[in-house]
Amino acid sequence: MAAPPNKPGRDLPYINERIRFPQVRVIDTEGENLGIMHPKEAQKIADERELDLVLVSSEKADPPVCRIMDYGKYKFEQEKRAREAKKKQHNSEIKEVKMRYKIGDHDYHVCVNRAERFIKAGDKVKATVTFRGREIQHKDLAETLLKKLATDLAGIAEVQQNPKQEGKNMIMMLGPKR
Repeated sequence: MAAPPNKPGRDLPYINERIRFPQVRVIDTEGENLGIMHPKEAQKIADERELDLVLVSSEKADPPVCRIMDYGKYKFEQEKRAREAKKKQHNSEIKEVKMRYKIGDHDYHVCVNRAERFIKAGDKVKATVTFRGREIQHKDLAETLLKKLATDLAGIAEVQQNPKQEGKNMIMMLGPKR
């Protein structure tokens, strides 16, 4: 099915000859309003300045607004801004710290230090206590261990999900304090 006259393909922007409205409001490179005119007249002005006529807003404006600009440079600047924004973005991951409810004191402190390092890096921590066989009877000991972990990390982390049983595991989620 062919696209309607005012709708170019998904990846094609409204520039130059693709603008097919009866009248458009034209703004030049300095932001000055040149008035309302036919798109062909606006295209002639843009061609004289060796620039492009780009449709800026069509949904809310009546008549649609077009700007005379260097489209290649405009597109490059947009892509550059998007790359910069992506660089500054931190995607937090979920790191896991596994232990058993009868963990040794030294091993527990290793787990605490590891969780602390993950949280300081901006990641969330999933603390898991695993049960084997009849150990599942000692849920209360596992819950106490997870709450102890939460209090030890209270300075830098907050509990996002309280300890809960999931099959043969008891889990708790910790995240960095805001």
